[in-house]
Amino acid sequence: MQGSVKPYVNFNAKHDAEVLHKAMKGLGTDEDTVLMLLASRTNEQRQQIKVAYKKAHGKDLVSALKSELGGLFEDLIVALMTPRSLFDATQLHKALKGAGTNDEVLIEILASRTEDEIKDITKVYKKEFGGKLEKDVCSDTTGPYQKMLVILLQVDGDLCFPFQIMRASGEDLYAAGEGKFGTDEEKFINILGNRSTEHLLEVFAAYKKIAGCDIENSIEGETTGNLENLLIAVGELLNLRRLLRREEKSQSSLSRTDDETLMRIMVSRSEVDMLDIRAAFKKKYGASLYTTIQVHVTVQRSDSICYRLSITLPNGQS
Repeated sequence: MQGSVKPYVNFNAKHDAEVLHKAMKGLGTDEDTVLMLLASRTNEQRQQIKVAYKKAHGKDLVSALKSELGGLFEDLIVALMTPRSLFDATQLHKALKGAGTNDEVLIEILASRTEDEIKDITKVYKKEFGGKLEKDVCSDTTGPYQKMLVILLQVDGDLCFPFQIMRASGEDLYAAGEGKFGTDEEKFINILGNRSTEHLLEVFAAYKKIAGCDIENSIEGETTGNLENLLIAVGELLNLRRLLRREEKSQSSLSRTDDETLMRIMVSRSEVDMLDIRAAFKKKYGASLYTTIQVHVTVQRSDSICYRLSITLPNGQS
């Protein structure tokens, strides 16, 4: 996996804090400077800039930025300045506590985060919102779909399995779906939910040899609804196909929901696998992701920063 945003080589938190302070000083704000600097720093480096800014000027950097910016650009800058686990916890809280449940957000986040990330998200969720994430998930979901989400919240990715078990898991998946009349959803859930990414790669390879098709094809043929979407998201491992669909949907109209989707993906994946997403996007749609963003996103500043998050800058460039 390759991200487009990498640690800035000559990073100096105090210097960056002063650059941002000058950009916000006086009448108006130099939004280009804010955009260029923050889009070329990792989340960890942005947190250090926040500390340096408060130490130098006695006030919170995010509050200062919010007072100077507005609209979607403000939303995106605030998202970039938010620690990763808090950002994900907030997105999950919104998905669970709003009018209805945003299952797409639940699936996107819980199917793609590592075990350590899930643990951090769960802790932050309880601290920030005063409740248990698992309990809130159970309150808003039902059936096998709920069970799979709960398993993902508790998965032990440190397990190590020998080849024989990997092959047996592939055979079990085949027997639970393609190899029988009807579908043993419990078997799919238990295998896909309780394996590390490395193990799943081996299981899926074994499955393909047995079934003669990819696991995604079987999931689509054997399950439906949110459970199907969740199992496919887990089965795709890097979530590339799903993220591509969300990218495409987010750019198909100018609705607020689509803007939020685009921002969420760009912010959360820019340091993880944005280069993989970008390559897969071009292969699937025949156009570069950053060009598509420039064409379809009409809000100038959020357009520019999403573009910046989708490209890789040479080390040392600000």
